[in-house]
Amino acid sequence: MKLGLQLNSFDWSGGAERFGRNLADIGRVTEEAGFDRIAVADHVWQHPIMGGPDANEPECYTTLAFLAANTQRVGLTAMVSGVHFRHPAVLVKIVSTLDVLSGGRAGFGVGSGHYEEETQGLGLSYPPQGERFEMLEETIQIALRMWSGERGDERPFEGKHYRLGRPLNLPQSLSRPHPPIMVAGEGEKKTLRLVARYADACSLRPGPQVIGKLDVLRRHCEEEGRDYEEIEKTCAFAFDVGESGEKVDELIGQLRWLSGMGIETVIGFVPNVDRITPLEVIGSEVIPAVADL
Repeated sequence: MKLGLQLNSFDWSGGAERFGRNLADIGRVTEEAGFDRIAVADHVWQHPIMGGPDANEPECYTTLAFLAANTQRVGLTAMVSGVHFRHPAVLVKIVSTLDVLSGGRAGFGVGSGHYEEETQGLGLSYPPQGERFEMLEETIQIALRMWSGERGDERPFEGKHYRLGRPLNLPQSLSRPHPPIMVAGEGEKKTLRLVARYADACSLRPGPQVIGKLDVLRRHCEEEGRDYEEIEKTCAFAFDVGESGEKVDELIGQLRWLSGMGIETVIGFVPNVDRITPLEVIGSEVIPAVADL
C-alpha cells in the first residue's frame, strides 16, 4: 500500500506571512518520510467540512507549482479539479506545465465538481450536474487529445460543450503516455463508468461500501474491454496518529481494513500537518508497516 498526503486545511501557525515556509517544510518532510504523492484540494473557498468560506484556501495549482520547486521526487496532483473552474484546454496546459517543471511528477485529478456556494460567491459558472458530467467526459477526451504524441492530436475537437480548432500542446508533458488520470467519485452509473473508460485511478470514500463500488468498477471494465487491474484503487482518509503517536496502531489497523477491501493507495489528511511531527511519525512507523499490504 502507498500513502499520499492530502492538503485540504490551511489555517497553519504563523498565518499568511509564514505560509510559504510552512508549505516548503511540509513538502520536504513529506518526501523524506516516503509518501508517494501530495494532493492539494482544488477549491476557491474553503469547504464547509474544513471550516467554510472564512478559512484559508490557496489556489491549487499555484500551491502545487511551489511544491514542485521545493521537492524532488514526490508526485503532485489536484484532489480534484472540478470541470467548471477552468476551460479544459487551459486545465491541460496547467497540468502539462506542472509536469514539465516537476520533471514528470504531475497527476491529473478531475471530477464533476460540487460546492455551489463558492461559485456563486465568486461569480463562477456552475451548470447542472448532468451537464457537468458531460463536461467531465469531454474534458478527459480533450486531455487525451492534447497529450497525444509529441505535440497533441491537432485535429479539431467538436463536442457538445467544447470546441477546439487545434488541440496543440507544447511543451508536451514529460509523463508518457500522459500524466496519470484520476477520476473522483463513486457514482455507479456515470462516474465509475468514466473511470473504466478513461482513467488510471479511481478515488473512493472510505467505508464498507468500497467492496461493492469496486465490484461495479470491475463490471464496467468488462463492458469497456478494460483491464481492471490497470486501474489504481485509491481512497481519501484521515491520518490521525495522535499528539505523540499514540494512535499509530489504530491507524495501521484502519489501513489494513482498507487494503483488505481492495484499496491500494490511501491519500490522507493529517491533522496539524504544519507541526511536521505527525508526518515524521507516519514516515517512521506507519509507511513501513503498510508497505507490503
